[in-house]
Amino acid sequence: MASTETINTTSVLVPTTATILEVLDETPDVKTFRVQIDDEQARENFKQKPGQVAELSVFGAGESVISITSSPTQTDYLEFSIKRVGVVTDAIHTLTSGDKIGIRGPYGNGFPVENWKGKNLIIIGGGIGLAPVRSVLNYAIDNRSDYGHIALFYGARTPQDLVFKWEYERWSQVEDAEVHLTVDCGDDTWKDNVGVVGAIVKQVNPSPENAIALTCGPPIMIKFVLQDLFGMNFTPEQIYTTLEGKMQCCVGLCGRCNIGSKYICKDGPVFSLAELNKIHGDF
Repeated sequence: MASTETINTTSVLVPTTATILEVLDETPDVKTFRVQIDDEQARENFKQKPGQVAELSVFGAGESVISITSSPTQTDYLEFSIKRVGVVTDAIHTLTSGDKIGIRGPYGNGFPVENWKGKNLIIIGGGIGLAPVRSVLNYAIDNRSDYGHIALFYGARTPQDLVFKWEYERWSQVEDAEVHLTVDCGDDTWKDNVGVVGAIVKQVNPSPENAIALTCGPPIMIKFVLQDLFGMNFTPEQIYTTLEGKMQCCVGLCGRCNIGSKYICKDGPVFSLAELNKIHGDF
């Protein structure tokens, strides 16, 4: 039995090759990569849920866990928005259209979007933290009749640090949806909100009635956004976030990403605040 388990576990650690179709420059240190898995059968078998992650590898450099930012409704390719922060992501940033990359996954639990049908969605992102929740946003837009009002609140340090600028106009034109953008420090070209994203959320004051709130961004942003949501009477069961931690193997073997008795790679990365409070005390 032990031998069989080892073989099965090992098989999921072997990446398949994919081809980079396009590279989009988002910010000075963030790029979005559109990739297509080479093997047709493997491509069909790669069925991600919004919020799941994948392991991307550059041969000779290593591999890194990256959120899948594209929606499952996008079937022609997968999208990964990658911030340059280390050896592997530096190597990925040197790649261009036509280059090969390794991919394995999807991993994690994803957002429970099927359970949210009929509910209003409040999506709050900061910086590159918009990438994981963008998958939910585009999924809800592509299944528009299944969800209620959609409100996006997104902020970054400066206008140059905002990602997915090429999507804002399309999102703002979606029926029964609103988009609120803000930066900590504006410039001469910036005509929108200035201030932290939580301040804009409080200003708009979305109702918790029949609503789900999703948030992802820098830890300090999440901390204050949670306080803001509590002040608007959202319950822990209505609030979801996605954690990054130090995921490495993505199958629960290495133990690097445990929080309490849970592993972010297997039991997350998506958690409701109610779940996190049970695991970690008051989160």
